[in-house]
Amino acid sequence: MSPRGLALAPPAKNVVVYRNGDPFFPGRKFVVNQRRVLTLEAFLNEVTESIGAPLAVRNLYTPRHGRRVAELGDLQDGCQYVAAGLERFKRLDICPGLRTVFAVDSFFVCVCFPLTLHSSRNTGSPCALGSFYFSVFRNGDLLSPPFPLLLSRSTPLQWDTLLATLTETADLRSGAVSRLCRLDGTQVCGVEELVNGDYYVAVGNEEYKRLPYFELLVPQDSAYKVLWYV
Repeated sequence: MSPRGLALAPPAKNVVVYRNGDPFFPGRKFVVNQRRVLTLEAFLNEVTESIGAPLAVRNLYTPRHGRRVAELGDLQDGCQYVAAGLERFKRLDICPGLRTVFAVDSFFVCVCFPLTLHSSRNTGSPCALGSFYFSVFRNGDLLSPPFPLLLSRSTPLQWDTLLATLTETADLRSGAVSRLCRLDGTQVCGVEELVNGDYYVAVGNEEYKRLPYFELLVPQDSAYKVLWYV
């Protein structure tokens, strides 16, 4: 049979799946290869085993609007989904980025509650004893919400170590994080330039992509304040 006669399988897709109603589950990454997984039911069985669901997973939903995934081909590369059984979809009213909190120096427990967005950005109030945090977008990615990163003021942190932490947490398609930029595209050159409660963009070796990250990925009517207890 000639190559033209071969049906090409759809490219593999990378997705992250969370447990329905579980705000502490960090999410599990899956590579959906339709040459290996032929049906949505087969993928749901794989998800059931991998995330340790108490009951068999029978449905996948989009995390923000709770739209049900009807077919395997409906999964979108780089997107997040919520796995549920036969129970109804439970929307988690927390900042999605809190699922990927990365504590650099110590173990931290976080509690969140709404406050105005203006207060969050300008006062830098999400703060704790000797610690501060900032939120990071992924360069060119308007599907993933920003993730928060917590730093300790008491322990000096090398810039290369911070970039390595960003690389592991951001998981950029382009690879390692080589730069951290402000929303206007200017580059941050050291930890001392970081502002508590502000937003930044993790960039690899590619050019910084000037996009409306904040306007599209952060709710305009509310944000979330984080209290950190060491």
